[in-house]
Amino acid sequence: MSELRQTPLHGVHVESGAKMVPFGGWDMPVEYSGLIAEHQAVRTAAGLFDVSHMGEFEVTGPGALAFLQRVTANNAAKLEVGQAQYSALPMPTGCPVDDIIVYRRGAERYLIVVNAANVAKDWAWLQSQQPSGCALEDRSDAFALIALQGPRADTILRGLTSLDLPTIGFYRFAEGAVCGEPAIVARTGYTGEDGFELFLAPHAAAAVWRQLVEAGRPHGLLPAGLGARDTLRLEARMMLYGNDMDETTTLIEAGLGWIVSLDEAKGDFNGRSVLKEQKTSGAPRKLVGFETTERGIPRHGYPVFLGDKETGAVTSGSFAPFLQKSIGLTYLPTERAEVGTELAVGIRGRRVAARVVPTPFYKRPR
Repeated sequence: MSELRQTPLHGVHVESGAKMVPFGGWDMPVEYSGLIAEHQAVRTAAGLFDVSHMGEFEVTGPGALAFLQRVTANNAAKLEVGQAQYSALPMPTGCPVDDIIVYRRGAERYLIVVNAANVAKDWAWLQSQQPSGCALEDRSDAFALIALQGPRADTILRGLTSLDLPTIGFYRFAEGAVCGEPAIVARTGYTGEDGFELFLAPHAAAAVWRQLVEAGRPHGLLPAGLGARDTLRLEARMMLYGNDMDETTTLIEAGLGWIVSLDEAKGDFNGRSVLKEQKTSGAPRKLVGFETTERGIPRHGYPVFLGDKETGAVTSGSFAPFLQKSIGLTYLPTERAEVGTELAVGIRGRRVAARVVPTPFYKRPR
């Protein structure tokens, strides 16, 4: 078994008493003070996450945009400098190699953020797509990544940066300094709350983390682990690659038709014909959200039934700490995927009643 990798914040987590677990080849904190406390802090105040295990690739040069248009599902030509875009790397089947975020840092300079467990796979895939007129560089070891999330994130960060945070809109970013250290400050996240993701040099991460914890303490900030990150993203119906989508689920089936651009100006890209057909005529199945109507907590992999027929499995499921109910995601045949459909989840040898509900399960107050 290969040795687990450590983020630049590993020492801080250990000295803080975080419970550490293996995740995607990394030794990561799953919780600090407890999942529920951390979850509620993010919903009502703020939480601080180490997401330095994520991967970062840089694409530069005159052919950078053309390459991205060919290998991603969304229309990267719509990006302005300082703007980010949720996208995916589709295969010819219309199924994703990964879901990604693309940041445009300059006229011919883009940063791609990929999932931690998929860094090697994504790198190999992009290399196989034969980039031309541009340089593709794996910059994953050049960044630490800290996520400050929650309704008080703006207030906490404002005192530690000279950047004008209110001018950084949703899925926008600016480059400046945080705690005196060079940083990319992006208004992105994976919790369903307002907040920021801070790209920093690895050597600067620990000092910035400690200053954020200190500045956030009077505002109710808690350091948070992967456990709370998972329940927060599920409440917001943000999908987890490898659970809710993978190389067997098309982007349309996963409900990601909104990131599939069929603009003629974008041109051809991997999987376009399959995705166009499904976007036009419909997909055979659909990822839906459900809540249980009886006592029981659905978990990843638990069987799902329509009547007496097993139709699949829970892709993500949990008790939702803020909503105080048990929720989950699963794929259902499209003709049975409407809101209100009754289903059942096999939980510890019994079938627990559930029904399809609108998603996201949680929307933050505006």
